[in-house]
Amino acid sequence: MSLVGEPPSRFTCSRAGCESPATWRIRWRNPKIHTPDRVKIWLACPEHIGYLRSFLGTRSFPMVVDDRLEDPPDPIPDATGDE
Repeated sequence: MSLVGEPPSRFTCSRAGCESPATWRIRWRNPKIHTPDRVKIWLACPEHIGYLRSFLGTRSFPMVVDDRLEDPPDPIPDATGDE
């Protein structure tokens, strides 16, 4: 939620119902259905980064977490884990 007169954030958290500005990028894939070149991107605010990492980690999905929202992404390693 943005304050009156404050411009909306360019990047918003991907957690359902959250409209907070995102500061983290989570790149992930489900190896059972995604080929290595198919990468999903979620964005997270400081409040929800732990929840989203845990959600993906519980499912053993390969992921890379970083705070470089606008930088080109590095490849996701095949091994499960987060950098």
